[in-house]
Amino acid sequence: MAFSEVREYQYGDDVRDIDWNVTARFGKPFVKVFEEERELTVMLLVDVSNSLDFGTVRQFKREMLTEIAATIAFSAIQNNDKIGVIFFSDRIEKFIPPKKGRKHILYIIRELIDFQPESQRTNVQCAIEYLTNILKKRCTAFMLSDFIDDHDYQNALTIANRKHDVVAVQVYDRRLEELPDVGLMKVRDAETGHEQWIDTSSRRLRAVHHAWWVERQQKLNDIFTRSNVDAVSVRTDQDYVRALLTLFAKRN
Repeated sequence: MAFSEVREYQYGDDVRDIDWNVTARFGKPFVKVFEEERELTVMLLVDVSNSLDFGTVRQFKREMLTEIAATIAFSAIQNNDKIGVIFFSDRIEKFIPPKKGRKHILYIIRELIDFQPESQRTNVQCAIEYLTNILKKRCTAFMLSDFIDDHDYQNALTIANRKHDVVAVQVYDRRLEELPDVGLMKVRDAETGHEQWIDTSSRRLRAVHHAWWVERQQKLNDIFTRSNVDAVSVRTDQDYVRALLTLFAKRN
């Protein structure tokens, strides 16, 4: 229920709805009028950093993330909800205020496909803090990222989730989880540009890499749990629709 207006008290009104400040000002009783608020505001926090330009199976992480964002956007329009977007890297790249309408959703889809960021790196905290500051009205915010970010954003996420309903969607590739045994491989950090050769035929190297991934995922899950944020992880070779349905069923 959302506050709508005040009007003069009428016989039969609930005395608990009396607005005592307005009543004192005008010398006669006024009551608060509330309306059921069905319209939601949905925000997409979309990671556009360079680490998303990676994929070894069906598609890049960026392509899957774009599909998921578009699916959520179309669902919001079908429900007659407002939809907006925050594109972020290690800065706020672009903010599209929430609106309704077919023209608006097509504009969002075009930006999701064609947007080119100025920065290559990632800072999830800056996006979360921007959401908290820019939107005064409560919204449902979907944070779409691979969450390859070493900044500490747990406190910012906790604060944001108290004000809004934040949902985290992680997109990742299976080769971040497990390296293939293909011998010498040259790897490059997409965000820093650092390059080095690694010997993937080394069983120890593959084990250390997998342990790093497990530890990283555990830390990420701990952040979401402590912040009371619902989250789902989707691999680029998996069905993201099923993962989203499972997430929404759990939230209901």
